[in-house]
Amino acid sequence: MRVVKQAEERRDDILTAAMRLFSSQEYESVTMKQIMDELDIAKGTIYHYFPSKQALLEGVVDRIIDEELSKRQLLISQDSFRDRPALGQLSMLLSASSIAAEHEQVLHSLHEKSNEKFHTRALGVYITRIAPLFAQVIERGCSEGVFHTAYPLESAELLLTGIQTLSDTGIFPWEEDQLRRRAAAIPSLIEQQLGAPAGSCAFLADT
Repeated sequence: MRVVKQAEERRDDILTAAMRLFSSQEYESVTMKQIMDELDIAKGTIYHYFPSKQALLEGVVDRIIDEELSKRQLLISQDSFRDRPALGQLSMLLSASSIAAEHEQVLHSLHEKSNEKFHTRALGVYITRIAPLFAQVIERGCSEGVFHTAYPLESAELLLTGIQTLSDTGIFPWEEDQLRRRAAAIPSLIEQQLGAPAGSCAFLADT
């Protein structure tokens, strides 16, 4: 006997089941039927909410981005964050656990050729939503005199785009030593972008 649920609750159940499957299996091996069987729902139900497996993956990634945003909003609301100077806040934001680390298998699915367009869109959505949080820190740094830029939001967008893109081996097939070299360059690049004193962001190499 199938349980009748509200539309939003049913959609959430489908996404939760899909996230478990995408986290434990390769994208190509996951099927809509697996989710139907796990939740005991009809084919028409799952396709009502998600017309394809790709749409289902998009829903899962959108949820991951929502969770990342909520987590970082909680971080910047805490006294332990607000009481720090801008450089300390920047360190906390950058060192906070990332969606890539927590959902590696799911995000690996974006590297499938059939998901290339969504991969680009997801990156854009992530940066657009997260950048304003970094912009707040940059604005504080400008008021403290440690940063010097007239474009806090645009600087945040540029920095996040660079970090996310250059570290994505699905876009650039870097070898391990190439990734380390780019990671080592990040503090200096951030300093130059934000007009910060040389060496002031050196601690970011450890984040």
